[in-house]
Amino acid sequence: MRLFCRARCRGLCGMLWAALLALSSISIAQPAPSVGYAIALSSPEQHLLEVQIIVPAGAAQRELQLPVWNALYQVRDFAQYVNWVRAKDRSGKPLPVRELDKSRWQIQGAESGAIVEYQIYVDSPGPFGAQVNAHHAFLNLAQILMYPVDARAASQNVRFSHIPAGWHIATPLTSSSSSNDEYSAPNYDRLVDSPVEIGNFQETEFDEAGGHFRVIIDADPSDYDMAKVVAALHKIVAAATSWMNDRPFDNYTFIYHFPHGPAGGGMEHSYSTAIELNADGMKQSLDSFTSVTAHEFFHLWNVKRIRPQTLEPVDYTKENYTRALWFSEGVTSTAEGAIQLRAGLLDEQLYLSRLGQEIAELERRPAHLTQSAEESSLDAWLEGNGYYRRPERSISYYNKGELLGVMLDLAVRDASHGQASLREVLQWMNANYAKKGLFFNDSEGVREAAEAVSHADLSAFFAKYVAGTEEIPWHDFFRSVGLRAVAIPNTVPDAGFIASRNFDGPMSVAAVTPGSDAEHAGLQIGDTIVEFQAKPAGQESRQELLRMNPGDSLAVKVRSRRGTERELKWKVGSREEISYEVKDLDQVTVAQRARRSAWLKGEAQGAPDANAEASPNGAAPTGANQQ
Repeated sequence: MRLFCRARCRGLCGMLWAALLALSSISIAQPAPSVGYAIALSSPEQHLLEVQIIVPAGAAQRELQLPVWNALYQVRDFAQYVNWVRAKDRSGKPLPVRELDKSRWQIQGAESGAIVEYQIYVDSPGPFGAQVNAHHAFLNLAQILMYPVDARAASQNVRFSHIPAGWHIATPLTSSSSSNDEYSAPNYDRLVDSPVEIGNFQETEFDEAGGHFRVIIDADPSDYDMAKVVAALHKIVAAATSWMNDRPFDNYTFIYHFPHGPAGGGMEHSYSTAIELNADGMKQSLDSFTSVTAHEFFHLWNVKRIRPQTLEPVDYTKENYTRALWFSEGVTSTAEGAIQLRAGLLDEQLYLSRLGQEIAELERRPAHLTQSAEESSLDAWLEGNGYYRRPERSISYYNKGELLGVMLDLAVRDASHGQASLREVLQWMNANYAKKGLFFNDSEGVREAAEAVSHADLSAFFAKYVAGTEEIPWHDFFRSVGLRAVAIPNTVPDAGFIASRNFDGPMSVAAVTPGSDAEHAGLQIGDTIVEFQAKPAGQESRQELLRMNPGDSLAVKVRSRRGTERELKWKVGSREEISYEVKDLDQVTVAQRARRSAWLKGEAQGAPDANAEASPNGAAPTGANQQ
C-alpha cells in the first residue's frame, strides 16, 4: 500500500513538474518575430525612396522577394526600379547579397537577423502605382517593399521618415506610435493591401451605418465641393451596407486624387479605396465620382472577401489565373448600378440607357462569339497588349460580366418566382464563404450560390453564357420585368478608333479603323490619349467623344508605348451601327411592373425595407471581420 502511494506520488509529482515547466515556458515565451520596414522620403524631387528591412533571426540563408505584379492584372516587374541592394548583420558587418532572379535576392549569415537596405525609383502615378515627388507620395506598398520569403505571414511594422514639413500620413493601417509615423499589420498581405498617402492633403470624416469613414483628398480645394462629396459618400455607404446587410469593418478610408492631367479609375482594398478622377470632370458633374466610388466600395465584399479560390494565396512571383473576373469585376459593376439606384444617384431612365449601351458594346465586338466570359477572365493578363484589345480578338470581362450579373439577377427572380435576386446570391456567398474564411470555386461557386437561393437548376445558364459563347437572348430575360432590348440601326459619328473600356486608367487606343482619317493622322493601337480637344483626357472624355457629330474636328495629344508624345488632328467620320435601347414592351402587365420595381430596388419581391431588415430594431448592420 505504501509502495503504491509512493509510486502514485511520483506520478503525480511528475505530472505537476511537467505542468510547471509548461507554465514556465508560456510565461517566458517571446513574441513571434516581426519584420520591420523603414521608408525614408529622402529625395522626393528625384522620385527616390530609401528602404530598410529588419529581417528577424532565423535561417542563415534568407531570400527576399519583390512582387512582380500588384493592383493590375499585369506583370510589371517592379524590380526594374531597384538601384542597389546591400545587407549587414546587427553589428554592422556586411553580408553577401546575391541576385537569384530579376526580383529575388539571397543573403547569407542572417541566422541572428539582418538589415537589408536598397534604393528604389518610384514614379508611377495613379491608384494602380506608386509615386513620390515634390508634391506628395502615394504608395501601393507591394510595389516598393521586398518581403523575406520565410516571413510573409509574420507581423509587419513600417515606419516613415524624412517627411517634408507640413506633410501628413493617411493609411488604413493601424498606427503604432504617438507621432503617427509608424504602423503595423498582422502579415505582409495586409500590409500591402493598405495604400499610403503622404502630403498636404485635405481631410474630413463622417459616420454612417455604424462605421467611421475618413476622406482624404489630394487636389486643389477649388476643384471640388467637399460637402457634396461627403453627401454622395453617405448615400453610397448607406445603400451598399443595407443592400448587403453587413458592414465587415469599423473604419474605412477613401483616398482621392483629382489631377488636371490624364486620370481615371480606382483600386479596391479591404479597408480602403484609392480613386483618381480628372479635376475638370469633377467640376462638371459627380457622375463619374459616384460610379467609380460605388464600384470600388462594393469590392470590399466582392473580390476582397467574397473571393475566388484561384486568387488565393496571392502569388507575387507570377500570374494568378482565374476564370472568375467576370463575377469579381463584372458583377461588381452590376452591384454598382444597384447601389446608385438605391442611393437615388441614378434613375430608371438613365439606368436603362446605360444598360442599352453595355449591350451594344458587347454586340459590336465580334469576339463575343468566340471568347467566353471565363476565357476573358483568364486572358486578363493580355490586356496590356494592343492587339489583344481589338474587337475581333477579345471582349471585356467588365462589360459581359456586368450584363451577366443583370441576366443572372433576372434568371434567379424568374426561377424563384420573385422570392430571390442577385442580392440574395451575394448575401449567401458572403455568409457561406467570406464570413467562414472560405473561397468560392470560380463560376461553379457562383452557380452553387444562385441555385441555393433560387432552388432551381441554373447549369444551362452558366454553360451557355458564362463558359460558352451563345448569344444572350435579351428579350427572354427582360420580358419578366416588362422590357425588351431593341436593336436600332443608325448612322453614328465615327472617330476612327475604339478606346479601351475599363477602370484601369486613362483612355488607351484599342483599335484603329483601317483607312480612316484617324489612321491617316497617325493614330496607333496602344497609344494613350493624354489630351482630348485641348483638355486633359479622363473618363468624361469618353462621353464627349460620343456627343461628337460627323464632320467635327478632333484634336488629341497621344503618348506612344515608347513614351513619345505627338499631337494629331482629323475629322470625325460616320458609319452604320446597331445601337440598343432597353424600353417597355407594347403592353406591360401589373405583375411585370411589380417585378421591375423590385428589380430596380435591388430587392426580391415582398422583401421588407432594407433599413428595417438590418436588425430587429432597425439599427445599422453590425460589423464582422472587423479591423
